[in-house]
This record gives sequence, structure tokens and C-alpha cells, in this order.
Amino acid sequence: MTPMLPGLLCLGEMQGTLPKPTLWAEPGPLVTRGSPVTIWCHWALWAQEFHLFKEGSPTPWDRLSPLEAGDKAKFSIQYMTQVYAGRYRCYYISPTGRSEPSDTLELVVTGASKKPTLSALPSPVVASGGNVTLQCGSGHGYDRFILTKEGEHKSSWTLDTQRCPDRQTRALFPVGPVTPSHRGTFRCYGYFRDKPQVWSHPSDPLELLVSGEGGGTRVGLWEALPPDPQGPVVASGQSLTLKCCSAISYDRFALAKEGTQDLPQSPAWQPQAGLSQAHFPLGQVSSHPGGRYRCYGGHNLSSLWSAPSDPLDILVPRPPLTPPSPPSSSPAADAQDQNLCEQKRRVALGVGAESSVGGEGAGSPRWGKDRCSTHHPPSGHRGSSTERSQGVLPSKASLPVLPQQMLP
Repeated sequence: MTPMLPGLLCLGEMQGTLPKPTLWAEPGPLVTRGSPVTIWCHWALWAQEFHLFKEGSPTPWDRLSPLEAGDKAKFSIQYMTQVYAGRYRCYYISPTGRSEPSDTLELVVTGASKKPTLSALPSPVVASGGNVTLQCGSGHGYDRFILTKEGEHKSSWTLDTQRCPDRQTRALFPVGPVTPSHRGTFRCYGYFRDKPQVWSHPSDPLELLVSGEGGGTRVGLWEALPPDPQGPVVASGQSLTLKCCSAISYDRFALAKEGTQDLPQSPAWQPQAGLSQAHFPLGQVSSHPGGRYRCYGGHNLSSLWSAPSDPLDILVPRPPLTPPSPPSSSPAADAQDQNLCEQKRRVALGVGAESSVGGEGAGSPRWGKDRCSTHHPPSGHRGSSTERSQGVLPSKASLPVLPQQMLP
């Protein structure tokens, strides 16, 4: 779609006399950056020409002749960018005059910045009649957050952000009292005030479940199916599968873990008449730190879930710490240490010491740097000042001389 040169009246001057046309976008007004989108302008009767205006532009954004039927025009955008984001209106021209402008179409580009996070407080499973708060937050500094809900009639809510001490921004969307109509999939987006039609990537989807008065569900633990049930303490590394079962013939089950937003669902099967159950494999326990689980049952023709089962606590003990192994040694190093120790022993006894005082040879190793901690210098001998300052063993010549009368 190429902007046209000036030559027609500004949007504010369009005061037609004919009924206004209808304007919409396919596949929708929220367009991922880089994706195609088509804008349609339609009137029930034949028209000569359709004109499309973008808010803020003094000239028509585009004008087209109608298609074969003569009642609508197709404006195509092959690659959505921020340039095309904005507010649009259209009008048509017929032999009897010009129409009033259509209602405004707000075309939004998404995926322009990092996605925020969406969570449900205190839990994404809410009892019918209860209350829940959906929190959208980000560290990207957005000015506003938009919460959207999927479905036939898509809804959205916009709130200004709150600044937190940790430089995060967030918005709290209270929901309640909750009814089954609140069940659905939610996402949120962030944007800056000066670019209201340029949104971030969507948050990860959050599914809100509504539980009712139904009961009869319970949860059981198996290390691996089909063995007998095990206790709530599971060794690290074991495979873990949770089984939800009920005396009511439910069509599906959902599993909730306290403190998380994930709600895996599984279709139910009936091992015998009047009973229903579903299995939830969680993989090896080493990757799951345990926690408290509950399950819910539901029917295909209803959006309402049962009351929660009794909680099941899974405990995973920490593996014991492994003591560090002693340093390894080679046979050659052990033999060298034995030879060195033998030389020190001979020097200490004054045998075979031929090197001079203070030498660095094998006959005068330094104290405190050997691996033979059981050997000591001869008792009663202090050595010369040079010897003490250098910390060396005395040679054979410096051994003390005993008095003659003490000799045998």
C-alpha cells in the first residue's frame, strides 16, 4: 500500500451524506510484525471508489476501485511494520455523493519488544464465586499493559503500570466474583505511551480454570506404572507418574502444582463402568524438586471443573554429598619420596653427609619443605647462626662433640 500525493480533502473535512461503510482487518487487528494483513472497506450497494485514511495523515492513505461486485475494496499490507500501525477510517464515493467515514479501525503491530510475564494470584485455578488477580509485569519499563482473552468475543483491558522498587513495572487485573464464563486463555502485552499501537511480544498464555461443587476426585502416586502405589517420598532419579481418578465419569482431568502456573490436562479413560482416571507422567524426579499437587475433573460439555482433590505432597530427599577423593600418586613418585626420606634420615644421623653447610644438594634438604614430617633435627643442637638463618640441616662436621669421659 503506497501513500498518495495530496489532492483530496482531509479526514476532518469529510462530511458525507451517504451511510457510512464497514471497515475491518483480516485475520485481525493485532498483527505480528512481518506478517501480512488485509483491510476491507465494505458498503451494501455499488460504489465508484473507496478511500482509506490513516489518522495523522492529511492525505488519503490509499484509494481503490471496488472489486467485481462493486460493494467493497481490498487494501493489502504484505509486510506489517510500525509504519502501518495506527487508526484507520474509510469512505466511499457513489454517483449520488460521498459517504460518512466508517468507524475507526485500530491496527496494532505486535512483537516490537520483549514479552512481559503473566501470572495468576494466588492460583490459576479459582473456585466459582472466588476472586483472582492476573498480574502482568516486565523489566522493560512499559507505560501500560493490555490483558487479552481469547474466544469468540475477544476482550481486552488496559491499565497503567505501577513502578516497583526493583525497577520492574506491573499491572494488577482483578477478576471476580468468578463464574464459568471467566474460564479461558489470557495473554498480556506492554507498550509505551507515545506508541499506543506498537505492542510487545505477547506473554506466554495463561489458562484460567474455574472449579465448582463437584467432588469425588483423588490423586495417587506411582513410581512407574503399573506397579503398586508407593509412598510420598521418592528417590532422586526415579520416574514419577501421578494418577488422578474419580468415582464420577469425568471426560478430562487437570493437574495443578502449588506455586506454579502450569495446568497440564489429560483426557480421561474408564477402566470400568462408573470410574474415570488419567495419568500425568512427570519424568525423572531429579528434575522435579517435589511439591504439593491437586487434580480436578471436568466434562466436555461444561467449562466448570470439579472441586480440587485432597493435596498430595511429593518429597524428594537430597542426595548425600560425596567426600572429595584423595590426590592420586604414581609408583615413580612414591619411590622418589622414599629415597628422599632415607637421605634425610641418614643426614640426621650424620651418615654419608658430604655436602657443605647451606648447600642445596640431596644431603642438605630444607626443613619444612619435605614430606617426611616424622623426622626432626638432633635434639639439643641449635646450629650456627648461618645454619639457623638458612634453616638447613647441619653437616656431619658440625655434629656436637661429646666429652671424652662420656665415650665408651
